[in-house]
Amino acid sequence: MTRAHPGGGLPPSVPMTTVDVAYHLAARGGPLPVVFVFWFPGRAPTLDAVRARVAERAHRVPSLRYGIVRDRRVFRRADRLPVEQHVHEARLPEDDDGSAPGRMMLTQPMAGGGRPPWDVWLLRGREDGYALCYRTDHALQDGVGASHAVRALLDDHAIGGPPPARLARPTARGVVGALGDVAASLRAGSGMPALDRADGGRCGVCHAETTVARLRAIGRSRGGTVNDVYLAALAHAVHTWHMKETGTVHPPLPVVIPMSVRTAGEECAPGNRMVVARLPLPCDESSPRRALTRVMAATERLRASRQRDATRLLLAASPRAIGARLGTRMVNGAVVAGPASSVNFGQALVHQGAVSRRAAVFADTAASVPWVVTLTSQHDTACLSVVHDGALTTAGELPDLWLAALLELEQA
Repeated sequence: MTRAHPGGGLPPSVPMTTVDVAYHLAARGGPLPVVFVFWFPGRAPTLDAVRARVAERAHRVPSLRYGIVRDRRVFRRADRLPVEQHVHEARLPEDDDGSAPGRMMLTQPMAGGGRPPWDVWLLRGREDGYALCYRTDHALQDGVGASHAVRALLDDHAIGGPPPARLARPTARGVVGALGDVAASLRAGSGMPALDRADGGRCGVCHAETTVARLRAIGRSRGGTVNDVYLAALAHAVHTWHMKETGTVHPPLPVVIPMSVRTAGEECAPGNRMVVARLPLPCDESSPRRALTRVMAATERLRASRQRDATRLLLAASPRAIGARLGTRMVNGAVVAGPASSVNFGQALVHQGAVSRRAAVFADTAASVPWVVTLTSQHDTACLSVVHDGALTTAGELPDLWLAALLELEQA
């Protein structure tokens, strides 16, 4: 099912941005998968039906029309999309914790040779459900861009998705904060004893599920946001995890918070439109309530100073090669634990009349980071995903510890 599609106004090539090149370098020139998993109840559609939907839609989504020419650091338009090479099916192994789709999607090879690096997988499980997965390369799409692409590709209604970023002029304090994050990335890393055992081995993936309404209610009671609650509970989960392992208190754990700068009209444009900010998770606090207070203060400083905009302008003003090297350093496992991101997918994905009951977004690790943590919101369901270095053999406890921290916040 190969179809030829003229350019349709799309340029034959698009230069990679500073952030695109940073992900290319972090993955050492190979693919860095970003994975979307949607779980559905009931009988799965046929592979032919999924391929027909993709064949009908893919050529209309700009980001799906480009492959990566890595030695030239450009995206090159593909005028033919062989759907058989982009849409696959497999049977899931027996799985009690919902992690089988993630493990499979992190280990399957991705398209190479300059072909558009994305695919769709129909994963058949037991009789009570199935999963649809979308994968892309992080050098081609960030989480928000991929959210819009998968919505346009698979959803019956093909509208909605994360809201666009509203950009503004940064404050002087925001510029100082952005420069401070760069300086911190160039210094020797602070202690991260809970993650010292990471050795770059094969990753594990684990999940936990709760409701968005629950996170929102906890945040409202303290004057914080859903994201504040997510990060504070994560900090306390690490605190408890490390205390169980060693009997000692973990110091603040530096992570990076991805922030979208994708504006209206850029929903499905190829490339990464995002920046990061460094944030210390207060793992040294003995209660999640005090951790939440500190997280709220940190995120409020980022918002009030408009540090996102300052970082965006600094990247735009830097030579691409230098900016990419600095960006890679800011998300390197030598100085941070890794990203702690969140994706608000919006309304539930509806595919051929079936409504997804939950969704998870996660990425593979790169640049020696020991973990990547993501909170995915779809309709009223929130899913925490932890992708971790395989040497961290007890990291699978973190999702349950995160849920326990939420319970403590509710009861405080």
